[in-house]
Amino acid sequence: MAAAPKGRPRAGRARAGPEAAAPKPTARRRAARPATPGPKATRNYHPARTSRASAPAGVAGRVDIPDARGDIELDLADRRVRLTNLHKVFFPEIGATKRDLLQYYADVAGVLLPHLRDRAMVMKRYPNGAAGEFFFMKRAPTPRPDWIETCAIEHASGSVIDFPIINDVAALLWVINLGCIDLNQWYARCDDVDRPDYLHFDLDPVGDVPFAVLREAAVVVNETLQALGMPTFAKTTGSRGLHVYVPIVRGPTQKDVWTVSKTISNDLARRHPKLLTAVYRKEARPAGRVLVDFNQNAWGRTLASIYSVRPRPRASVSTPVTWEEIARGFDLDDFRMDNVPARVARLGDLWAPLNAPRGRFDLARLA
Repeated sequence: MAAAPKGRPRAGRARAGPEAAAPKPTARRRAARPATPGPKATRNYHPARTSRASAPAGVAGRVDIPDARGDIELDLADRRVRLTNLHKVFFPEIGATKRDLLQYYADVAGVLLPHLRDRAMVMKRYPNGAAGEFFFMKRAPTPRPDWIETCAIEHASGSVIDFPIINDVAALLWVINLGCIDLNQWYARCDDVDRPDYLHFDLDPVGDVPFAVLREAAVVVNETLQALGMPTFAKTTGSRGLHVYVPIVRGPTQKDVWTVSKTISNDLARRHPKLLTAVYRKEARPAGRVLVDFNQNAWGRTLASIYSVRPRPRASVSTPVTWEEIARGFDLDDFRMDNVPARVARLGDLWAPLNAPRGRFDLARLA
C-alpha cells in the first residue's frame, strides 16, 4: 500500500475496553420502524436503508498501531477511533495480542475493504480472544461514532435492525476493537439486500477427512462449475475447509441463488457419492465425505470474509488461493495473520475480479 501519514496515537487511560463489558446477545431491541416507505417486509422482500456517515472519510494510508498498554486514540484522516486493551492476549498459543490483530487488519485494509463495502456486517464478538466464548451481535452498538454507517434492514417480523457497514479503515478498526476476530458481511449490498453479487459453495469435512480430500472435492466442484461456464474463485476458510465463489450478474433473488446452488450441489453429490454429500441434516450425513453446503446461500446467512483471521490457535486466515495451489497442495495453517500481508504485497488481491462489473455469470443462462 502506498505510504501516507501515519495514524497519530493519543495516550489514553488504561481501563477495561468495551469488549470486556460486552452486552449479551439478548441486548435490548429497538422498537420496530419501517426502513423505507412502501411495502412491508416479507420472507422474500426486505426494505433496507443506508445511513451515511456525518462526513465523508478522508484517505488513511499506512497505519501503525502503537505497541502500548491500555487505551489509545488514533486520528485517521478526519476520523478519531479509540482502541482499547491493546496488550490483551487474543491468541494464547502464539502470544498474539489484540494490538497484533488490529495491525493485521490495518495492513490488509486496502484489499479487504472492497469486499466489505456497502454490506451489512454481522458482528461475531470474542471479548476474551480466540480461546474464549463468543456471541453474535447484529445491531450496531450505541453509543458509537457518528461516522459509523449503518444498513437498516426490515425483517418479515417487522423488526428493523441497524447493522454496521465497514467502508473505511477507521470503521474497520472500530469493529475489530469490539472483539471481532473474523468478519461476516452480507452477500448483497445494502441498496438491495435480497439480490446478492455471488453464489458460493462451502466445502466442509464430515468427520475426520484429510485435507487432501477437501482439495480433491474442490477440484471436482470447480470442474462442474467451469463446464457450466462459471468463473470460479477459491479461498481457504481459515478453519477446516474451502470456499468456492462465483461472481454473478445481480438480479436473481437470494432464494433464486439458493435454489441454483442446491440443484448443483445435489447433482454433484449424486455423481460423486463416495466423495461428496449435500445432506442438510447433520445427523444424516455420511461420515468421511465432504459436505457441499448450499444452505449457506440462504438469506441472512454469512460466511467469514476473505482475509478474515479465524479464532484458531495459530491465527489462520481465510485466504484466496489459485487452482494451481490447490492442485499442488498446502496446509490450512500455511496462511496466517503473520504472513498473509506479505503474500498480499507479493500477489495482490487474487479475488479482485469478484468485485469487477465484467466477467460475471448470468444465472438466467441456466433457466
